[in-house]
Amino acid sequence: MSIRTVRKIVGGAVQYDGAGVKLVRVVGHSDVDDFDPFLLLDAFDSTDPADYVKGFPWHPHRGIETVTYLIHGDIEHGDSLGNQGSILDGSCQWMTAGRGIIHQEMPQAVDRILGAQLWINLPAKDKMTEPAYRDITNDMIPEVSDSTATVRVISGRYREKVGPVQGDYVKTLYLDVQVNPNSEWRLPVDPEATVFCYLVAGSGMFDETSESIPSHRAALLADGDEVMVNTAKDGVRFLLIAGRPLKEPIAWGGPIVMNTRAELHQAFKELDEGTFIK
Repeated sequence: MSIRTVRKIVGGAVQYDGAGVKLVRVVGHSDVDDFDPFLLLDAFDSTDPADYVKGFPWHPHRGIETVTYLIHGDIEHGDSLGNQGSILDGSCQWMTAGRGIIHQEMPQAVDRILGAQLWINLPAKDKMTEPAYRDITNDMIPEVSDSTATVRVISGRYREKVGPVQGDYVKTLYLDVQVNPNSEWRLPVDPEATVFCYLVAGSGMFDETSESIPSHRAALLADGDEVMVNTAKDGVRFLLIAGRPLKEPIAWGGPIVMNTRAELHQAFKELDEGTFIK
């Protein structure tokens, strides 16, 4: 097996999005080539409701999937398909925007909100697919525990457990991994996939030569077919995300991601004319 080394570490920057939500854009515009097929990772971790209660009022998406995983918190949501509800502790919202969806996400005041939203690019042939929504509740996410780690399988497969989704358009491995203190954890991965890990808490060493990486950083891993993580006395919790790159052109305008400027222009023209939702 070939251990994946750390290719790049990103920490992102504090940004205000939606109606004034404070978050950290860990992965974004400048990272799309390296993180393909993943476009964006916004992380949120706050004990102050003023950071997030203004929320993300109604806004459009096209050409992507958004995956919101909430470790702690309460986010009320609704969309143009008629879906509505709440994302709660340990739950996930997997939304395929496809040809167009309009939705809102409104975090509620709680003692702490902790989680992340991932954007997955859709292949050119699937950009205008039918919009879809999956409400993945805490009890739907399988968990595997042993003496080394506890792993929740949001998407893909880990050992004998299969997640509630696989990724209909981009096969995605999405794991919530908690490695115990003073432990080593290994995972075979697709050698053709882009693999990165966002550290939620604690710290860990993601190859045999690098320094230990602290929380609230993302480590993009180089080529190889195995991930290895070593921990010290604090252990580490991280989100591991993997998928094969699309290697397609990207035209990105705010909440809409297409392949050409013409497609992007058409999307915003339809928004202006009220024909965006098909």
